[in-house]
Amino acid sequence: MSDGPLIVQSDKTLLLDIDHVLSDECRRAIASFAELEKSPEHIHTYRLTPLGLWNARAAGHDAEQVIDVLLKYSRYAVPHSLLVDIAETMSRYGRLRLEAHPVHGLILVSNDPAVLKEVTRGKKIAPMLGSQLDNETIVVHPGQRGFLKQALLKLGWPAEDFAGYVDGEHHDISLKQDGWQIRKYQELAAEGFWHGGSGVVVLPCGAGKTIVGAAAMAHAKATTLILVTNTVAARQWREELIKRTDLNPDDIGEYSGAKKEIRPVTIATYQVMTTRKKGVYAHLDLFDAIDWGLIIYDEVHLLPAPIFRFTADIQSRRRLGLTATLVREDGMEGEVFSLIGPKRFDVPWKEIEAQGYIAPADCVEVRITLTDAERLNYATAEQEDRYRFCATSQTKKDVAIALAKQHANDQVLVIGQYLDQLDQLSAELGVPVIKGQTPVKERERLFALFRSGEIKCLVVSKVANFSIDLPEATIAIQVSGTFGSRQEEAQRLGRILRPKADGRGARFYSLVARDTIDQDFAQNRQRFLAEQGYAYRIIDADEILNKN
Repeated sequence: MSDGPLIVQSDKTLLLDIDHVLSDECRRAIASFAELEKSPEHIHTYRLTPLGLWNARAAGHDAEQVIDVLLKYSRYAVPHSLLVDIAETMSRYGRLRLEAHPVHGLILVSNDPAVLKEVTRGKKIAPMLGSQLDNETIVVHPGQRGFLKQALLKLGWPAEDFAGYVDGEHHDISLKQDGWQIRKYQELAAEGFWHGGSGVVVLPCGAGKTIVGAAAMAHAKATTLILVTNTVAARQWREELIKRTDLNPDDIGEYSGAKKEIRPVTIATYQVMTTRKKGVYAHLDLFDAIDWGLIIYDEVHLLPAPIFRFTADIQSRRRLGLTATLVREDGMEGEVFSLIGPKRFDVPWKEIEAQGYIAPADCVEVRITLTDAERLNYATAEQEDRYRFCATSQTKKDVAIALAKQHANDQVLVIGQYLDQLDQLSAELGVPVIKGQTPVKERERLFALFRSGEIKCLVVSKVANFSIDLPEATIAIQVSGTFGSRQEEAQRLGRILRPKADGRGARFYSLVARDTIDQDFAQNRQRFLAEQGYAYRIIDADEILNKN
């Protein structure tokens, strides 16, 4: 027995004592292969999953390194059965390989004939395969590369893809060298992606994922299709590429509801790509419009299901996914792994903060006691309406207004889910509101006024969760959210993490109604941020209301 911070258990859970002097060091060490499940005050629970271990393997960590970490930090003897299971699970990645063949095109190869025999008997896999060339090699039908990887992952045999990529149509792209310098971690992220061929780069909000995308484009020097969450994000990508690369404005096209430009670099929204007319995806031919050398998926954790299906068809193109979190509430992380690629680069948020590239953040959960009348309304509401009742209470609105007024000299974002609640907050604070129906030009105008400081406070719906660059925002007040979404919590904190010109930190308030489902959702929402080292301190709403 040692005095380590970690308790490793045979059910594949890891219990981290966060009060231990080595807890931060241990958290960083296990983050590459373990997923956070629960994060109360003193003991955080992580779990070892096959996908987490395969991502670690794809990133270059072998079973011996994972086991060494567990042995180093474990307080008690690590169960031998668990060590064996880790080694066997990680050894599954790469036992099957997809390779190019000069005659047969695409082949599935394994040095273990029994594994090849096992998977080829699968009912979903057999139709994707052609003739068997020998005990270790079988032909794969053209166009089945992505679908086969999906199916193999579900069987527990993730294939490593060595089949290569087409270069695509050449288009010279270089990073500008004047006036700025790419950060070391951005350079490493782009190189990690390029050497891996395809995959995902995970970086905190505000850490410059767009620049990683630009650096990947400079590696590819080819026509590039960039898929983004919305039109505002598309225009921010365009501005950033013009600023950071030698691309001319005429080289970059926007493919959205408003415009249909196809250029050597084309930026398209997920919404337009998933639009259907008479049951048919009307813009699917964009994937074939140019011989793309690179496809970039911004906010890859948000990919709509149809985009996964399209991506399965274009496995010969290099694919880069960019995200702050690989967490998906729909459990489709496996689709990202098999179709975009494994995680190629990941760095803890606190590490980037320590380097001064994102602002330090103070996370505060404000516990609100509902009035007797509000509690009665909540108790008698239908189950599906309860979250809305407690999330949009008058008491919560009063606290949000009090907080916004206390921070009148800061750049404040008030963020919520329910539009009527946001309209009321906007009216009572006398500040603009940005929501889905706000025209793009008006959104851009208001964001510009906020960036310049002419507007000190904005009320925003979930349209501002993603890809919105508001560097001077220092305060976020979250009044309601998409139930227990961890990815949304991470994105909302990310809105205020851009480093400030004067070096100030950021503060993220999450308003939570006590003794309601709001409290349960809050605990789940905070899990991802706890994994990144952000601890929520809890204060009572009376502390805020009594200041006014």
